[in-house]
Amino acid sequence: MKGLILSGGKGTRLYPLTYTSAKQLIPVANKPVLFRVIEAIRDAGITEIGIVVGDTAEEIKAAVGRGGRWNVHITYIHQEKPLGLAHAVKVSRDFLGDERFVMFLGDNVIQGGISELIEQFASSDWNSQVVLTKVAHPELYGVAELDDDGQIKRLVEKPKNPVSNLALVGIYMFDKNIHEAVNNITPSWRGELEITDAIQWLVEHGYKVYPYIHRGWWIDTGKREDLLEANSLVLEELTPVIEGYVDRDSQVDGRVTIEKGAEIINSVIRGPTIIGERTRVVNSYIGPFTSIYHDVLIEDSEIERAIVLEHSVIRDIPARIQDSVIGRHVQLVRSPIKPKAYKLTLGDHSQVGIL
Repeated sequence: MKGLILSGGKGTRLYPLTYTSAKQLIPVANKPVLFRVIEAIRDAGITEIGIVVGDTAEEIKAAVGRGGRWNVHITYIHQEKPLGLAHAVKVSRDFLGDERFVMFLGDNVIQGGISELIEQFASSDWNSQVVLTKVAHPELYGVAELDDDGQIKRLVEKPKNPVSNLALVGIYMFDKNIHEAVNNITPSWRGELEITDAIQWLVEHGYKVYPYIHRGWWIDTGKREDLLEANSLVLEELTPVIEGYVDRDSQVDGRVTIEKGAEIINSVIRGPTIIGERTRVVNSYIGPFTSIYHDVLIEDSEIERAIVLEHSVIRDIPARIQDSVIGRHVQLVRSPIKPKAYKLTLGDHSQVGIL
């Protein structure tokens, strides 16, 4: 089998954070989401991986390379415009050939990986396997309607009146028949070739499409709230380790990871939390469900349930920062007037004086 990761798109739901970087490279628990997807595919025994890229291609190529760090081989496939998931399959035809493959959205995080799914599909005679999960707002997703035997009856992309609460979670397995399907559908009202239409074509033409209902957590990290939730869930699954320096005046509980070269000075760190390489935390409080990436300075400040990206400085902030995503190279410093609370989404290279 081969792997196909979709990493195009503009990430508009995470603006301004993604004006200057690919959404798939935003870290969750200090690891880019795209890296987690590559690892999930590799752990399932797949070493030939294609990554569909768009406007952020050069940044993704620079971060991922040819896949050597994961012992996989990466092929980049350019998609000129984000014209739908089925269109991504279409432009990947040369890479995929007639082999079976798994397609994984590059900004999704799923509990438990996909090894079991790949093993099931590889040993079956199914033409497709789709992963479903129950969601609170199915109108935001592709939705599946199952028949009395639990098989897929109908798929609808972002329906105004959902027929069920079972959403497609962005993980699909196909054999070569999907290529005939994508060549026989037309663009939707959104102007895109929808993967739901292609799978519906398979169903209507008698191909075996197996629905797998995922029972664990799954998150599409396309919005700030979802990104923070994914960060919290992954942090809870980390095995804590202290590799950096913690002085004797600091308090660090047993659910905290401190990476190499990090320094904790006269501070309180409560987990689950991760502090990245070469980051300094001085006279500060870092609360649960916080990820501080590498080369950050936090001084005389309090942060809780937040993500702070690399090379940022947060100094002398009088109120606690919480439920926030702070981009790269941000300068967040104190100004004279003191509001009681802050909720922030800051783009890269921002400079903010708190009023």
